[in-house]
Amino acid sequence: MPSNIITRLNRIKGQIAGIAKMIEDEKDCEQIIIQFQAVQSALSSAFNEFLKTNLQQCLDKKNNKKNIRRINKILKILLEK
Repeated sequence: MPSNIITRLNRIKGQIAGIAKMIEDEKDCEQIIIQFQAVQSALSSAFNEFLKTNLQQCLDKKNNKKNIRRINKILKILLEK
C-alpha cells in the first residue's frame, strides 16, 4: 500500500481522536460538526486515491482472468452502495 495513503489514514486517526476529545470536553457543536466534515472529506479522498492506485495496478498487470475478476469484485462493492 502506498505510504501516502498510510500517512493520510494516520492523519485521519488523529482527527478522529481530536473529535472524541472535543466531545468529551463538550466543545462547541458547530466546531465538532466542522471536524466531522473534515474527516469525511479526508477519508473520501484517501479512499479515492487507494481505489485509483489499486485499479491502476490491476490494469498495469497482464489482463488475465484473475485481475478482471478482481476489478469486477471492486466494482460490485462500489455499486452496492
